[in-house]
Amino acid sequence: MNVDVLVIGAGFAGLRTLHTMRELGLSVAVLEAGDGIGGVWNWNRYPGARCDVESYDYSFGFSDELQQEWRWSERYATQPEILRYIDHVVERFDLRRDVHLNRRMTRAEFDGARWRVTTENGEHWSGQYLVMAVGNLSTTKAPEFPGQSSFTGRILHTAQWPHEGVDLDGQRVGIIGTGSSGMQMTPVVAKQAAHLTIFQRTPNFSIPASNAPIDDATDAEVKAHYAERREAARNSPSGLGFKPSRFSALEVTPEERRATYEAAWERMGFGFILAYYDLILDEAANDTASEFIREKIGAQVDDPEIREKLIPRGFPFGTKRPSVDSDYYPTFNRDNVTLVDVRTDPIERVTPTGIDTASGHHDLDVLVFATGFDAMTGSLLRPEIIGRDGRSLREHWVAGPQTYLGLFTHGFPNLFVIAGPGSPSLLSNVLLSIEQHVDWLAELLTHMREQGADLVEATAEAEAGWVAHVNERADATLYPRAKSYYMGDEIEGKPRVFMPYVGGVRGYRRILEKVVADGYDGLDFSAVRARV
Repeated sequence: MNVDVLVIGAGFAGLRTLHTMRELGLSVAVLEAGDGIGGVWNWNRYPGARCDVESYDYSFGFSDELQQEWRWSERYATQPEILRYIDHVVERFDLRRDVHLNRRMTRAEFDGARWRVTTENGEHWSGQYLVMAVGNLSTTKAPEFPGQSSFTGRILHTAQWPHEGVDLDGQRVGIIGTGSSGMQMTPVVAKQAAHLTIFQRTPNFSIPASNAPIDDATDAEVKAHYAERREAARNSPSGLGFKPSRFSALEVTPEERRATYEAAWERMGFGFILAYYDLILDEAANDTASEFIREKIGAQVDDPEIREKLIPRGFPFGTKRPSVDSDYYPTFNRDNVTLVDVRTDPIERVTPTGIDTASGHHDLDVLVFATGFDAMTGSLLRPEIIGRDGRSLREHWVAGPQTYLGLFTHGFPNLFVIAGPGSPSLLSNVLLSIEQHVDWLAELLTHMREQGADLVEATAEAEAGWVAHVNERADATLYPRAKSYYMGDEIEGKPRVFMPYVGGVRGYRRILEKVVADGYDGLDFSAVRARV
């Protein structure tokens, strides 16, 4: 099938791209590997799954009518509610007819004019433009332990949760991993399971979600000022609307700092890092926040030995993406919950009846991997993507992702990545970053049409300059101090480079605006006789 735009992925990014490119009068086909629309929210159905950005902000802003008609029920929406919202968007804008499910892209090759795509089921597709809307957290990572195949119970992954659900009542459940997924599901599973064992490698910082139902008065107030709320988000570093304090954490009195942190603890969630402007820049400033959060975590846990295992140390707050939790730490006060610190008590093998660690055996009926993803580049490098002169994206990115603005890669004309490495992506409200990219691309394609250009490609110089700029900005922060998926540390052998852009949503937007003002600086345009 031949179209103007081939979009890979039917999550938020793919759906927004589909709608916007249609508005330009382009023909679009969305290829989705899964059996349903929704991207990560179609896969992540584990108990307790919810977003860590407030519902009003974790939504599309392109339609005033959509904003006014949709009614969120909670401050932080659950997976089922987010999926209902996605389905509503799909039906309201008639998007389903251009989404093709169960079409995993295995290969894409640029033939000099168009992208030729092959899917896992052997279909062939062709598009002038190829948009990778595959998400930053979509290729799962599952460990392999000795003896794993011998386990007679059930093995699950949080990002591949059965659509029909899983009955955990009365079961002995083990969860490996205490990132966002593990921390979200732990309190829910603990109330269902006969016994829950948490296998933790590295404790992470977490801020309370302070989740609550949204009453009618709050809903009306937000919707009356939605435009201002969106504008504040666009002009904030994170896309959450929180403006960082103009003060250093070190230039205020301890009493003032404590009051600021108390307020942030009660309300800001992921935005806690913005309580002072230098928390991610200065280690001494960060220490004040880290110690406050450690104190708050410790106050929720009764047993001193368990408390010490749960308190994060050895890396600055915010350098790993903080979690936003609902009653995670008090769960360890329950009699039916056990914490295993695998740093001091490592997993040795999986047996038919559970897991052996150095200290003994843990009986399990269900084993859950909450082990996360091959972040940011995993879904981009999984298929074979061949650009000019037969060079693959894997070859081009062998030392880490090389992009211009996070959107373009030299040698791969008309290939665009939505919220990819080298853009604010996972350091931002990704919904806002997605819309920022899609709208900017729409302007770019309109410009190309007006100029009679068929191809656009980043120059090698622009790409190298942008990669250097991304690294320079990251090196001025504390981020490289931690082992994190920001740095590629989640996969053994992955190049250790900082992948998102730390310049913030507002700063990044200004760069995009300057690129346009300078005549699309860093991009080469050309015309070809298109072949189909």
